Amino acid sequence: MITIERIARIDPATFEALRNLLDACIDHGASLGFYAPAGADLLLSYWQTVAKEVSNNQRLLYILYDHGEVQATVQLSLCQKQNGRHRAEVEKLLVQPHAHRRGYASQLMTYIESDALQQGIQLLVLDTQSGDKAELFYHSIGYSKVGQIPYYVSDVSGRLSSTSYYYKHLIANSQ
Repeated sequence: MITIERIARIDPATFEALRNLLDACIDHGASLGFYAPAGADLLLSYWQTVAKEVSNNQRLLYILYDHGEVQATVQLSLCQKQNGRHRAEVEKLLVQPHAHRRGYASQLMTYIESDALQQGIQLLVLDTQSGDKAELFYHSIGYSKVGQIPYYVSDVSGRLSSTSYYYKHLIANSQ
């Protein structure tokens, strides 16, 4: 049974599950801001920062469970500027590598878009490494590419890659 929740507090078991999920995605080549192999302490520190931002209402954290097991997660980083409270940035859409192609990412994105609208958020933005399979996914669920920046990220060997930027206006897509 699949359930999706917006998480208000990360308990120790969830910290561990999220750390393992991020680690697995990094090990499978996802460009997520960390080089493989990422250290457990570094990844735990990342999730502790996320937890602090969640508790300070700066970030929304969503988790998709299948039969009680963490299978996917995504975050909305909320704009803190007065003139930008209608927008958020989608960050760290992660799906267990062994669970790809099961529709988890689509279900999670549909859920966060609906929840975003309920929170008064009308515009979602995100970036992803240019040429990555994630670009096809975001396009398929209605995100529009607005450009790319060359030489934006590096891999562990120092090779530079571009990043692509996308947006989705939720009001226009819900009417």
